[in-house]
Amino acid sequence: MNILFLSESFYPHYGGAELATYLYAGLLSRADFNVRVVTNRFAGESDVSKEGKLTVYRLPLLKRGGSIKYSILQRFDVLFSSFMRKMLRWADVVYVPRFWYSAIPLAKAYGKPVITHLHDYIAICPLANYYNSSKDTICDYKTQLCSLKCIYVYERNQGRGFAETLTSVMLNSTFGHYLSRFVALSDAIICVSKTQKNLITTRTPSLSRKIHVVYNPLPELPQIDIEGDDFGYFGGPSPPKGFHVLCHAMTKINVEKLTVHATKFSNPTKDMCELANKLRISLHGKLDDESYERLYKQIRAVIVSSVWPEPLPYVVAEAILRGRLVIASRIGGIPELVEGCKGAFLFEAGNYYELAEKLEYVKGLGKEVAADLGTHSREVLTKKFSNERTIRDFTSVCDALT
Repeated sequence: MNILFLSESFYPHYGGAELATYLYAGLLSRADFNVRVVTNRFAGESDVSKEGKLTVYRLPLLKRGGSIKYSILQRFDVLFSSFMRKMLRWADVVYVPRFWYSAIPLAKAYGKPVITHLHDYIAICPLANYYNSSKDTICDYKTQLCSLKCIYVYERNQGRGFAETLTSVMLNSTFGHYLSRFVALSDAIICVSKTQKNLITTRTPSLSRKIHVVYNPLPELPQIDIEGDDFGYFGGPSPPKGFHVLCHAMTKINVEKLTVHATKFSNPTKDMCELANKLRISLHGKLDDESYERLYKQIRAVIVSSVWPEPLPYVVAEAILRGRLVIASRIGGIPELVEGCKGAFLFEAGNYYELAEKLEYVKGLGKEVAADLGTHSREVLTKKFSNERTIRDFTSVCDALT
């Protein structure tokens, strides 16, 4: 079977969705599928690379600045090129794992079945996070999604300038509401957790017959011995990631006994640095692989204090694969992911009192106990979410369409 991936970005660029796309491409190609990926070319990358049955074509798709989501939708020059016509004729299945939804009607015009993979809530929320930033709460599906105020507050919280924020408000409050119509044209839709599927179908019941739940493949990560007693937080300052919840929790415990390393703080404000220093939160920017590995050795637990319903966060899976304890919000797909893992400790999203209790409890565990709990969680996770089963579930969707 020939599968064409249309993804505006590809690992190691960007985040969890791109990692999942990369893993799928490799696993499918090794399972004897012919896989072609069309993606953006970043500086220093070749136009074409090939490994076995996987071929990656890199084109200058994205411009600096602006919304990736909307800029890729407008690349009609690429969509209607002779190159893309050739790719579509070759494909048995067209796979859209991110935001290139304008390719869906074109693929359908060529008579090709389309699978759209949702790693977020773009089908029901233009901002994709199903979180009302103006009210600091999960969206109420009975009300209109993404009000102007919600979009404005979200973009300002992300550090966007006034011009960028205004552009986002205009795009997401108008054209953004039509993205779900592109998704609805797909022949099949993949969600990465049951919780994500339930939230989407509650808002858009018409999609329920097309949605399949297929858990993301796991990266091959070795377990790392715990050398230190610190904690790690990898969500950056973004409010939906719950850094403010962590800060509140740290005010409720004896911080002299606990140090948290927080990453993705490239340009923290003076006030944030002073607060972090007071709470024994060590701020780091974006770390390279070597620094990231060194930091991981010093932590015994990873904190995931999200307040938005993350469908199936890789940060939790990676922590467990590394043999670390996890202290995470009971929200989104996290409970599904850690079910049965003795080294996972959940708290009600936003409840910093409960988070503080979990932090103190995990801090008080002996190093051997922490290591044993981490090993148990890893065994449970790898057994429950085997990549063989993931690819089997994915290919069954393809087989049903072809």
